[in-house]
Amino acid sequence: MKWETIIGLEIHAQLNTKAKIFSSAATKFGEKPNSQACEVDIGFPGVLPVLNKQAVIKALKFGLAIEAKINKFNIFDRKNYFYPDLPKGYQISQLNFPIVSAGKIKIKVDDTTKIIGITRAHLEEDAGKLVHDMFNDYTAVDLNRAGTPLLEIVSEPDIRNAKEAVEYAKKIHSLVQYINICDGNMAEGSFRCDANVSIRIKGTNKFGTRTEIKNINSFKFLEKAIDFEVERQKCILEDGKKVVQETRLYDQVKNQTNSMRLKEEANDYRYFPDPDLLPVEISDSLLEQAKADLPELPEQKKIRFIKEIGLSEYDAEILTSQKSLADYFEALITNHKENPKLCVNWIIGELLYYLNKEQIEINQSPISAQDLSILIARIVDQTISGKIAKDVFKEMWLNKGSADEIIAIKGLKQITNENEINNIVDEIIANNPSQFDQLKSGNEKIIGFFVGQVMKATKGKANPKKVNQILREKLDLSKQ
Repeated sequence: MKWETIIGLEIHAQLNTKAKIFSSAATKFGEKPNSQACEVDIGFPGVLPVLNKQAVIKALKFGLAIEAKINKFNIFDRKNYFYPDLPKGYQISQLNFPIVSAGKIKIKVDDTTKIIGITRAHLEEDAGKLVHDMFNDYTAVDLNRAGTPLLEIVSEPDIRNAKEAVEYAKKIHSLVQYINICDGNMAEGSFRCDANVSIRIKGTNKFGTRTEIKNINSFKFLEKAIDFEVERQKCILEDGKKVVQETRLYDQVKNQTNSMRLKEEANDYRYFPDPDLLPVEISDSLLEQAKADLPELPEQKKIRFIKEIGLSEYDAEILTSQKSLADYFEALITNHKENPKLCVNWIIGELLYYLNKEQIEINQSPISAQDLSILIARIVDQTISGKIAKDVFKEMWLNKGSADEIIAIKGLKQITNENEINNIVDEIIANNPSQFDQLKSGNEKIIGFFVGQVMKATKGKANPKKVNQILREKLDLSKQ
């Protein structure tokens, strides 16, 4: 039996405002537990919420970036449920009148471009955090996160496999960082994802029973969780049983999803408009303010890199996949406008290799764009060869010295003096007469042998172009 997977994602992006969405309490991560929770956040009797204007502007920026419908009239509702990390007994969210609706985003998977619809993006407050490993017999509650502004981004069920889901999540992750509304730090919980997964017989229109996988905090785990859940549901249906609509959690150690609770519907939460908050009316001036604050978007930057700088679509796609990566490239190319491809090769090659190896972000790189710019300048002015530059890069990464310091201390400066290279070439030819005879006979491949021997004799410091040039001059003379 052929099955079709139906996936919708709910992404929670924590907005990077300095204060919470309904109070003036700070939102800084990693502070002492419960030190950033004020009376409004923890639901003291008699306190009133006041909407943070900056959270509204950031939501508007997202709506404009995805070409969505901006709802100029929106309402905050109370979502009622009881959980230890929700001190008020309800969460302030938006149900029928969200701030953003009907948007879209473009993804590309295996050379296929696809548009994923975005149903809505609404503002809400975050809950607190349960800490299970602080005490042996108790669970602790940290309410620092309570009241932090969230933008919940809900996709249409347009996603058909785990790869598409990951690509969509990465696009949203990149976008919220580009427009500076969320830092995207998944390890700190600033960007979290819930996946709604169901399957149906291919060719049918009716949706199957869905399960929701909660709080996935990495792209790798998102792919693994969806793949596991799809296979689990296939086994259930092919066994003649029914999938239960429920909320599940992904266990990254066992690579499986486990039941958490039966899935609630909207009516289970007894939504009603929050009586302490007036409806929000978006003025034209506020919308213009949000528009004016929008930077160059990823797709716009990609087109500019291709048209103005001359990058390939592949290179431009990689460089614009993260704002920090695009910023690094633009800082690097400032001094190397005539060598954009050389800059791209060093970022995509060496820099990303070391970042991935160390599992760190580009803003944590020990080699800044200015540091790499100097190294590339030494390749361009032929102080060192590209091969030696890789050794210098490694030394810069490990010991954090500058390119010029490492080249000077280790004596890596390239040999460009023609007389010096000429003498070395003569010596190599004299020691390898039979190979030189093969070269004279027309075996062009053997020239690589001689270049290699010269590089070996000079410990890689001879200029390869000059070596090739001198060898060919000697070859021409020998044929006369």
